[in-house]
Amino acid sequence: MNKISIIIPILNEADNIGNLLQHLLDTSSIENISEIIVVDGGSTDGSQEIANSFVSSSEVERSIKVLNYARPDILLINSPKGRAKQMNLGAKNVRGNILYFLHADSYPPKYFDYLIIDEVRNGNEAGCFKMKFDDNHWWLQLASWLTQFSWRACRGGDQSQFITKILFKDVGGYNEDYIIYEDNILINELFKRKQFVVIQEWLTTSARMYRRFGIWKLQYHFWAIYVKRWYGVSAEELNRYYKKNIA
Repeated sequence: MNKISIIIPILNEADNIGNLLQHLLDTSSIENISEIIVVDGGSTDGSQEIANSFVSSSEVERSIKVLNYARPDILLINSPKGRAKQMNLGAKNVRGNILYFLHADSYPPKYFDYLIIDEVRNGNEAGCFKMKFDDNHWWLQLASWLTQFSWRACRGGDQSQFITKILFKDVGGYNEDYIIYEDNILINELFKRKQFVVIQEWLTTSARMYRRFGIWKLQYHFWAIYVKRWYGVSAEELNRYYKKNIA
């Protein structure tokens, strides 16, 4: 039986993690979700306390499941800082056979669990959802519209990532040398194997970074990172560029 393990890397996500966990509980079915693993990279804003309020580890909470008030186990684990490191650590603690990596400010569509399992049953071992920003700026709306197509250039971690545990191990997981672009490195490997599908339902993600830095400034830096990687620059150089201009 297919079971999904959801992995959410966080760092100072107090404004988002509680809302996301509740959203996941409200939009999925207990029979499809093995567990939800929140992997914290050293938050100092109360994120851990919020995540802990959802953790169902006591015998009393587990016994509630007998009364048909079931919900997936929610776990909080600590990790060294770095999204690739956090996601890899989360993947080591799963029970499900399908991994679903999700950013703390990205909200998958209703019945996302059924949609992912249907793709795996149809032989698609990895993929994402098409994505829309929570902002009406014309450029962000255009960028959202483009994510429906199966073009590698339109991919990114905000769209979420499902992948079977077997395939994830086969590609070697996330490359921990990268503090930026780690999602795309994995996606590139999946495209090489012709193992990537875009589920045609909308995931909604936050445009908070665009609002913070400015749409055109941030988009320029994202394009620069993409082009630099295209021309083969090292992980170290990408990391330096990111730390200087975005982080």
